[in-house]
Parts: sequence; C-alpha cells; structure tokens
Amino acid sequence: MKIAVFPGSFDPITLGHLDIIERAAPLFDKLIIAIGQNSQKKYMFPLEKRKEFIEKATAHFKNVEVDSFDNLTVEYCLQKNAGYILRGLRNPADFEFEKAIAHTNRTLAHKKLETVFLLTSSGKSFISSSIVREIISHGGEYELLVPEVVRV
Repeated sequence: MKIAVFPGSFDPITLGHLDIIERAAPLFDKLIIAIGQNSQKKYMFPLEKRKEFIEKATAHFKNVEVDSFDNLTVEYCLQKNAGYILRGLRNPADFEFEKAIAHTNRTLAHKKLETVFLLTSSGKSFISSSIVREIISHGGEYELLVPEVVRV
C-alpha cells in the first residue's frame, strides 16, 4: 500500500495546499494530512479548528485522512508505515530548503522514506499560510486565498 504523509502546520489550509492535495490524492492509496504541533510556535487557529478546516475541504476524497503529530516528521511517517512524504514547491527557494530536509529525513529513516515534490499550480504559487495570516490580522480580503470552509 502506498501511503504518503503531507506534513505542515496548515495555519490555515490555503488554496495552494488544496491544489497539492487534489493532485496527490490519486497518486497514493492513502494520503495523510498531518498537522504538526510545535510547542514553540504560536498559531492563529487552534489545532481542532485547523483539523476541521482540512477535513471539510478534503471530505470528497475517500483516501485522505487528517491527523496531528508532535514528534519528528520522520518518526510519525514510520509509525504510520508511510513510504512517502509529500511536499509542495512554490519557488526555487522552497526547493533548496526542502531538499536539505528530504535528505535528512531519508537518512534518519534509513532509506525507508522518499520525499515526493509537487509544484504548486502557477496560479497558486504565491499563496502561503503566513501571507494569509497577515491579511486576516489586518482585516484584508483573505477569502480569495483559502478554501470556502476557512472563510469565517
């Protein structure tokens, strides 16, 4: 069974994330959207709300599940018997950053884990959760950048 984990904070899920999920779901038997919890990080949306947003936005996919974790991504993937980590790339800077993490994860997993990169569709490559949070905090029109379920 081909199991992939798409890790992230998803604070909140954006149309960019959803683009990657929609394109990756047919590639794997199971795709786990894994919300990472970092005790050092302050989130705009609580974990349960982020989980709810993702579950509603991906409800039409039978092979997508939503979970959370607070350990290393590689440890979580091995616990879930996942052979793949899914990552979206928006630009060359993302690639350089993600490449180092991918090599590290593969080493820590003793070569039992591969990272699969998908390029974000060109019309969504500028979207990031941090930009969305900034727009929300200033009362801007964030609704154009997130799935309908996030539009509060």
